[in-house]
Amino acid sequence: MKILNKEQIRNTDKFTIQNEAILSIDLMERAAEKCSKWIRKHFSSDIKLIFFCGVGNNGGDGLAIARQLKEFKKEIYIFPDKISYSDDLKKNIEKLEEINIPINIIRNIKSLKEFNNKDIIIDAIFGSGLSREISGIYAEVIDEINKSQCKIISIDIPSGLFCDSPSDSKHIVKADYTLTFQFPKMSFLFSENEQFVGKWKVLDIGLHKEYINNLKTSNYYISKDEISSKIIKRKRFSHKGAFGHALLIAGSYGKMGAAVLASKACLKSGTGILTSHIPTIGYDIMQISIPEAMLSVSTSLNEISSFPEIENYSAIGIGPGIGVSKEIQHELRKFLKICKIPLVLDADALNNLSERKSLLELLPENTVLTPHPREFDRLTKKHETGFERYLSQIEFSKKFNVITILKGANTSIACPDGNCYFNSTGNPGMATAGSGDVLTGIILSLLSQGYSAVNAAKIGVYIHGLAGDIACQTESVESLIASDIINNLGKAFNSLKMRI
Repeated sequence: MKILNKEQIRNTDKFTIQNEAILSIDLMERAAEKCSKWIRKHFSSDIKLIFFCGVGNNGGDGLAIARQLKEFKKEIYIFPDKISYSDDLKKNIEKLEEINIPINIIRNIKSLKEFNNKDIIIDAIFGSGLSREISGIYAEVIDEINKSQCKIISIDIPSGLFCDSPSDSKHIVKADYTLTFQFPKMSFLFSENEQFVGKWKVLDIGLHKEYINNLKTSNYYISKDEISSKIIKRKRFSHKGAFGHALLIAGSYGKMGAAVLASKACLKSGTGILTSHIPTIGYDIMQISIPEAMLSVSTSLNEISSFPEIENYSAIGIGPGIGVSKEIQHELRKFLKICKIPLVLDADALNNLSERKSLLELLPENTVLTPHPREFDRLTKKHETGFERYLSQIEFSKKFNVITILKGANTSIACPDGNCYFNSTGNPGMATAGSGDVLTGIILSLLSQGYSAVNAAKIGVYIHGLAGDIACQTESVESLIASDIINNLGKAFNSLKMRI
């Protein structure tokens, strides 16, 4: 699913109207129908709806929704700047007047009646085209909306929030739900905007598909259909050698759990053979915990002091629990100078890179890095916002010709060509110790099976989140642990195969 900027969204609306023989007012009616259907599904008609409608087409959407929800009690407010009323807004005002539904004009903040916390507020003040900060009566109304104890539903985008750039405004609607049209908005995907967006839902309003397909963008929202289409179907007469031999370099004293989790995830994601290179202290732990894995043991007791020969492996993963030391950095330098094999680096491998940034210049082309925000900041610089970090992520991937997976609520995958893919699976329960080690194992497995680095990253991130979502059907976000993700990898893969 493409993520478009506000100009592209405006042009898509315009093209659809011009080329599908549909009037703009009818397209608005279609969008309102989608919103009305969602509201009916989720809320009882004995609840009162309070509509706040702006002077443009977002306000027109709000009025059309109010008219369609005939069974609901409602109260409608509109702003008094009639000179700025859009044509479609005016038409919707006329339609409401024809059926004698009153509209209240907001002349000042005292025009508003007292809110009942059982009411639902529908925010249709400003749409995705907003590019200026809110002030005056609009700011006052938004502040009153936020002070209320009501549930808030924003139409297309919370009023005051910018579509595809940072917003410093102090006056942004804090929605519980956002019903957005056709595309996710870029601003929905950053943690600093969670307080405004709430839970969001993309509603397909039938914009021109061919036009959308031809639009160029660098940002995408990963869909189930896309991931399903990339899963390689196994042949009946395949053998383990056909699915690669993965090497995982992981573990140290007190951190063998990281090696166990990454190894098990790698095996459960389809690699043919796995060798885990570990310190001596972890030998019994690994043999008992994961009998399916072969072991390569470092001569050092408590930590990995040397890397093994690598020519017999189809993919390599380094990092979970290996610790940070000058010895590891020395081994990493020697390794990176000769490595031409698909590679994923995580956890302490990244921390070692941040300690000695000159190693970044040695990273093989299309190496996959999987930092969480703090690890990424250590690799680059401190960032104040998710949007700022996203821009650095793109720059970093281009500069070092690597694939950077920035882990989070909508894990993003930045590629050397400047494209960025945002994940659509996962839940807060996955913010738990070992979850990142599981992701490393999954990606290592996919790389070893011959998936390209970009596809391994996209499939790995999606499957990881999907397994977490499936686990949450029986667990809670509080009780979910990394092993639950591994235990549900099979169900996650099977749910994708049904569409192949």
